[in-house]
Amino acid sequence: MVRIWCVLIGYVFGLFQTAFFYGKLQGIDIRTEGSGNAGTTNALRVLGAKAGLIVMIGDIAKTMIAIGIVKAVFGPVYPDIKYLLVLYTAAGAILGHNYPFYMGFKGGKGIACTGGLIFSSHWYFIVVGLLAFFVPFFTIHIVSVGSLLVYLLYVIQLIYLGQTGFFAPMTQANLIEMYILALLLMAMAYWRHRTNIVNLIKGKERKTYLVKKPEGHENPTHSGN
Repeated sequence: MVRIWCVLIGYVFGLFQTAFFYGKLQGIDIRTEGSGNAGTTNALRVLGAKAGLIVMIGDIAKTMIAIGIVKAVFGPVYPDIKYLLVLYTAAGAILGHNYPFYMGFKGGKGIACTGGLIFSSHWYFIVVGLLAFFVPFFTIHIVSVGSLLVYLLYVIQLIYLGQTGFFAPMTQANLIEMYILALLLMAMAYWRHRTNIVNLIKGKERKTYLVKKPEGHENPTHSGN
């Protein structure tokens, strides 16, 4: 039952669609602009760097707040599975962000929310997550590569640390449950990025810049993030 509560708490916070609400304040519906995705990258492309930063911080924060509540409420009661409950909470937030019922279940792709999970974890995850995302972003300027790499390395880290006793005294059964949940979240992220993956294979994935792009570097494909 506690797992269900964690998912529900996460989902409620995940429903706060930062890109959608910020876009409304600017007089637009982000779902009808750019790629149509209610996430950080589309906000950056459509509304600029300031909007992208605000949306990213908002989506990270909503996940961190939900996780903070779960840690405070359930952490002392279930100390042995605290991180498993954190993962369930993040899963709920990502689901709420990706599939908000009041927006026809059309939201974002959950990467900034995943950032909230990572920032609520040990500094090992934070360092690797930041490098995994920003190195591809600032070198090849393709957001989807960093997004997919973040998930892959997060899952690898989680399994490695779990099997080396980092989450003790969590039982092996609970560790396996945690791995499965993380793999499901990664699968959902990859599914949400399926168009991006196809465009990457074809060499047509769109580049994203914090400032005005250099001439001749933009790809017309609108796969979005």
